[in-house]
Amino acid sequence: MSDSAFDALFDARSIGVIGASPDGDGPANNFIAHLRTCGFEGPIHPIHPNAESIAGLKAYRSPADLPLPVDYLYVAIGAARVPAAIASARGRARVAQVISSGFGETEEGRALERELVEAARSAGVRVIGPNSLGTHAPRCGLTFVDRALREPGSVGVLSQSGGLAADIVRRGQGKGVRFSGVVSVGNCADVRVAELLRYLQDDPHTRVIGLYLENAGEAPALFDILRGARGAKPVVVLKGGRTAQGQAAAASHTGALASDFRLWEALCRQTGACLVESLDEFVDALLAFQMLRARQGAPTKRVVLFGNGGGTSVLATDDCVRHGLDVARFDDALIARLAALGLPPGAIVSNPIDVPANALRAAQGSIAGRILDEVLAAGASEAVIMHVNITVVLGYQKNDLLGNLMEAARGARERHPGDVHFVLVLRSDGEVEAEEARRRYRARALACGIPVFDEPAAAARALAAVGWREGWLARRNLPRDR
Repeated sequence: MSDSAFDALFDARSIGVIGASPDGDGPANNFIAHLRTCGFEGPIHPIHPNAESIAGLKAYRSPADLPLPVDYLYVAIGAARVPAAIASARGRARVAQVISSGFGETEEGRALERELVEAARSAGVRVIGPNSLGTHAPRCGLTFVDRALREPGSVGVLSQSGGLAADIVRRGQGKGVRFSGVVSVGNCADVRVAELLRYLQDDPHTRVIGLYLENAGEAPALFDILRGARGAKPVVVLKGGRTAQGQAAAASHTGALASDFRLWEALCRQTGACLVESLDEFVDALLAFQMLRARQGAPTKRVVLFGNGGGTSVLATDDCVRHGLDVARFDDALIARLAALGLPPGAIVSNPIDVPANALRAAQGSIAGRILDEVLAAGASEAVIMHVNITVVLGYQKNDLLGNLMEAARGARERHPGDVHFVLVLRSDGEVEAEEARRRYRARALACGIPVFDEPAAAARALAAVGWREGWLARRNLPRDR
């Protein structure tokens, strides 16, 4: 079956569900509930040997009894019954996603996994999994995650962990990442990561790709696909099982083969994929690539820090330097022009720029725009990190200080169009009021095209990832991101 069969994953129009029960309990019932919450509009067909209806939907005895073939078949029954269920879907389903475990991730389940693959091939059904939580595809309202947003985006993710796939969706959408699709691939008994990667590389809805990988078996195929793509899309890789003990954990998780981590480092160096170390770094890098386009020519290196906290600026400088960025002191001419703006005593304008919140609120925050005008006009950086303490800013709610600062930044970018990356850091003390304010202002910033991070260290890592890609493209004389 061609890669076009994977349209059923990301744009499913009809769904069958094996394993839901009339009493409303279990993963298959939860799946139906998630579909409804996410706004799936196509027919949903529960399949049960005895029930007349489930969750208010007419039930069918087997896939063979469905009135029309379905794009996506969800299977949540005991492992021993799965091959027969897949065989009965001949001509009635394009893709089957098997959540059931007890297959190749265990010694005793390997023969059963081979039986499952044989049944799928005989039936002409592609199988995701087994041991897969499913697919999140906002474009059509297909999801395995509760409270998922139906707001399609440009980030496609393939994950060899179902739990992490759910975390990526939840954390990602909270930070502003919008997905073209997320697939929990499970054991990859039939459909392989490489096949889905090739699909995402060709998918016009996907501009950024994320991979969480444990298994080394597909490394050569992934390398060939990424090398052939020549950096056409940003790719972020999070590799599980870097240590001997982590490899052992991966083997017990999905039956993954151990691998030397240097293999993945080499793969990323040669293909331009960006290798990250943690789940938060993974999500932040996806956000950065979603919002920022790679610069032409020199990669991002020089950073201007601009905020209202001296200690935060010091720590942020350390974070930037640790990640290969440069927070260089401005030349004397620029410092003189900034000093001439009449900032109050205590303001620092040499980079980092540290201006008290009380001064930033003057004239509806216009001083921030004037500062940024001078910095951007001087060509002093490839990126600006503005960091704001939300708790402090809440003291100036009457003047909407943070909103004014964002407007100042947006205006400065419009007056000085170019390749300078602008990112915002909204720091919070965790109190309810501060977190709610961060959520509101994050949404406003994202609407202005400004990615938001929780701490300067996260912003530095994300900009370093963007800079890595820019340098890789420049060294190979490849075009920047469109």
